[in-house]
Amino acid sequence: MRISVIQASLEWENPDKNLSAFEDKINRIAPSSDLILLPEMFTTGFSMNPQHLAEQYPGRTVEWMQQISTNKNIALAGSHIALEKGNYVNRMVFAHPTGKIEYYDKRHLFRMAHEDQHYTAGQKRVIVNYMGWRILLLVCYDLRFPVWSRNRNDYDLILLAANFPERRRHVWNTLLAARAIENQCYVAACNRIGADNNANAHCGDSQIIDPLGIPRSIAAPNQEQTLTLTVSIEEVQAIRQQFPAHLDADNFEIL
Repeated sequence: MRISVIQASLEWENPDKNLSAFEDKINRIAPSSDLILLPEMFTTGFSMNPQHLAEQYPGRTVEWMQQISTNKNIALAGSHIALEKGNYVNRMVFAHPTGKIEYYDKRHLFRMAHEDQHYTAGQKRVIVNYMGWRILLLVCYDLRFPVWSRNRNDYDLILLAANFPERRRHVWNTLLAARAIENQCYVAACNRIGADNNANAHCGDSQIIDPLGIPRSIAAPNQEQTLTLTVSIEEVQAIRQQFPAHLDADNFEIL
């Protein structure tokens, strides 16, 4: 499977410009990819104004993703602000080429930016099946919580959409490698670049990491760039067979 990760700057709270810009980028790479990953809140930036920006689910962004996925015969993933049953959620959508839509609501809300005061946390861990891969969906701050993402021999790839700031760049790079190593899986992580409306700088460092924790492809900091890498499910299986650490993992339950 060929994965593309689009590292880009985001126009603050401007869905029109962001959707147009991403559509242009996707049009350039779609024929050569099977799966394209976009950043967290890719239509708006990491905004705490959901009352002005949320889309009734499924809304414009989901329809846009669905149309691109079916027209280009690719899967498309990224998060946006959604409204469902009176609650605002940071919702990561996975659009299949068949038209099928699956989604994951961000579990860990970033209290330091008061995300927990504006959004409702998701309660369900979501694994998507696509092209023979079992794919765990995560959003930004989820990266810090290994129990939530612990592999129970139920996934092979993590997709992470993020707005991770430059000042915590070391944390980002360290935890991405850790999640790949401890779960013996690929990790594809898409982070934005540029400053948001709160003067938070983002340098990107989007990357695709193999099950040994080695970055196979990494974007240059502070540059709009698209990464594309072919990943192998056979490689994941071989690593787990050669070093079956998962057989010694501790059992646990999330309450």
